[in-house]
Amino acid sequence: MKHEKITLALVDDHRIVIDGLISLLKGHDTFQFAFATTDPREVIEKLGEHPVDVLLTDVMMPGLNGSTLAKKVRESFPAIKILALSMSSEGDVINEMINDADISGYVLKNIGKQELIKAIEKIAGGNVYFSEDVIEELKRTSTRRKQNEDAHLTDREVEIIRLIEKEYNNRQIAETLFISERTVETHRKNIFRKTSTNSVIGLVKYAYEHKLV
Repeated sequence: MKHEKITLALVDDHRIVIDGLISLLKGHDTFQFAFATTDPREVIEKLGEHPVDVLLTDVMMPGLNGSTLAKKVRESFPAIKILALSMSSEGDVINEMINDADISGYVLKNIGKQELIKAIEKIAGGNVYFSEDVIEELKRTSTRRKQNEDAHLTDREVEIIRLIEKEYNNRQIAETLFISERTVETHRKNIFRKTSTNSVIGLVKYAYEHKLV
């Protein structure tokens, strides 16, 4: 019994990535390409001309990023499944694609051919797929967010942490935020206590680990 082919579309602002993916997948009997483009702004029009089952999209693209494109595709063509194929494993980027753009999967560009095929087939079948690295990063992001919530840092304290990371002294912070140096000193003491750090280096390390800067 012959199975129907899965029709793919591909958008990535690097031509070499497109050529590589087409070369990787063209010998697989299950897939056929409707189109491929380096310009994400062309995608909606092309999808109206070519029926597609799965759209493979880069995330960081000039002109129209993957999240915004995915939202537009979901609005105009809700039946199309979207697989993000990206270099970025940033948890916030992944969460935006999942929560705001309602994608079906997210994989990194360092995966192999067999995992990519598996991801496309699962998504085309109505399931979801996230590579192991992506799942681990989502777990880390969730942990960082919980730790930040547990620390109960205020918006003002986060502002001060960001200025400390820029090597502002108390006077400069006070002038920037229109508060007194005494108030800055109080905030600094509270920040060190809440983050369980006792030096600027330790605080900056905490800020980077918890994506505060």
